[in-house]
Amino acid sequence: MGRPKEHDARTAAALLDAAERLVAAHGLDALSLRRVAAQAGTTTRAVYSVYGNKDGLLAALGMRAFELLGAAVAALPGTDDPAADLVAAGVTVFRPFAVGHPSLFRIGMQHQLPAVLLTGDVRAAATQALTGLLARIARLEGAGLLGPRTVAQAAFAFHALCEGLAAAELRRGLPPGQEEPLWRGALAALVAGFAAPAHRTPPAPPAARPVRRPPAAPGPPPEPLVPGGRRP
Repeated sequence: MGRPKEHDARTAAALLDAAERLVAAHGLDALSLRRVAAQAGTTTRAVYSVYGNKDGLLAALGMRAFELLGAAVAALPGTDDPAADLVAAGVTVFRPFAVGHPSLFRIGMQHQLPAVLLTGDVRAAATQALTGLLARIARLEGAGLLGPRTVAQAAFAFHALCEGLAAAELRRGLPPGQEEPLWRGALAALVAGFAAPAHRTPPAPPAARPVRRPPAAPGPPPEPLVPGGRRP
């Protein structure tokens, strides 16, 4: 028999939970392996054994952000209304994720991780999480509700609006008690606008032609000079 693993998936999840709580309460700079281990009721050896080092722990937090979001979008039931289904993904999935996991929202969606960690497994998790959103937007395209936009362009706009609304709510920038209606109204307006034709800049008016004025009438001839340079 092989040697049993000293630290299992339960330990890994407990460490991630502790790290998420620490970042939410004190910010990313306050994260240390010693504090994470103490919060999880284990040792720093467990952190090194599971995640290798602090960068590995941070990358795991980034992966958790995208995995939670992607799983929630995939589990959201669909209807025969692709526009309503896309709005629901923002209101009932993205918003609860950002409000319930603010530290993961900032790490994953607002890229608070060092750039070197936003590669490999983290980027793969982000790509996988995006597939559910792209599938919902593709249904809009199939129903003729995407106008001239591509699925990728619509996804960028939808994600940007969700991220902006979440950031505003987390800093208490939305009126209390009106957060969900504001999310729903903003996203519904965006999705409805997808079906509109692309805005075209009207052609510039033709340049004004210069006004030609008739030549001025000649004045009277100058008076002749008399000897001495005086006029008569």
